[in-house]
Amino acid sequence: MKRKLIFTLILALSMLIAACSNDSGGDGGSDGGSGDAQSIVFGTGGTSGVYYPIGGALKPIFEESDNVANVTVESTGASVANIQNIQDGLNQMSIVMSDVAYDAINGEGQFDGNKVEITAMAGMYQNVVQVVALKGSNIESIEDLKGKKVGVGQVGSGVEQSAKKVLEAAGLTYDDLSKVTHTGYADSVQEMKNGSLDAAFFTSGVPNSNITDLMQQTDVNFVEIKDDLASKLMEKYPFYKEYTIEAGDEAAYGLEEEVNTVGIQNMIIVPPDLSEDVVYDLTKRYYEYLGTDGVAVGALKQLDRDEIAKGLIIDLHPGAKKFYEEQGITE
Repeated sequence: MKRKLIFTLILALSMLIAACSNDSGGDGGSDGGSGDAQSIVFGTGGTSGVYYPIGGALKPIFEESDNVANVTVESTGASVANIQNIQDGLNQMSIVMSDVAYDAINGEGQFDGNKVEITAMAGMYQNVVQVVALKGSNIESIEDLKGKKVGVGQVGSGVEQSAKKVLEAAGLTYDDLSKVTHTGYADSVQEMKNGSLDAAFFTSGVPNSNITDLMQQTDVNFVEIKDDLASKLMEKYPFYKEYTIEAGDEAAYGLEEEVNTVGIQNMIIVPPDLSEDVVYDLTKRYYEYLGTDGVAVGALKQLDRDEIAKGLIIDLHPGAKKFYEEQGITE
């Protein structure tokens, strides 16, 4: 009986020591142990868009980091939803357009009265404002859209937002157009083929497959956004950047002459409170990936990796800034 009691006491003491040992080490993962690896929910866009495959391409790159437990690529409603998800703590990383990010940090537009704290990890490709007109429409400039039938994108879309701003910079409103249609890319192209529209706005990466389709069946010209018009636009809306669609590039319409226009940069954002070490490592892996032959998504192939820290409309996360400064590629 005495032996049994001693055995029970020894067993209890052993369990107590083990429990105390576990308690004292419970926070010990902060020195880089796998228990502290960050799970990342990566907000992208619709499955048929460009954001979602970019997320899929970057997922295995980011998961190579010892600081990352896993990356879940989430299909979302894109920029606005992604910023709201960052604000609500549902996403730890997202892809957004700069104009939406600009509104968010300033509490404007769809974020009226609701400023959101977000930081940039890296720049990406530009969504280019492409204005295409039928060859016989006598539209050579944005001002020439006056009295014409124009497709401006779906109501509330990024395309329409750009169309309104470009028209405004040229001193025009919808009232100055003879017809305004709020259609998506495919419908705008169909209406141009039918002669129901003289011109249409497209805000996307280059090339846009719908424009390519139109060019195969109809003679068109690109309407440039340049000189004073571009300057006025960029001064009022600093998220716009100059963009040139190069001539002779078969991957970009194979144009005879270059087209000068503007674009809105896409970017990867993260919450300000995400670990500096995690963001540093993710930034490093993104930068290194862009320098390899393994880049599979066309939009990412357009990037000069030494430009991804420049001209961003919001502040860099400290982890990203540290990496870029080490590379000497900040402005």
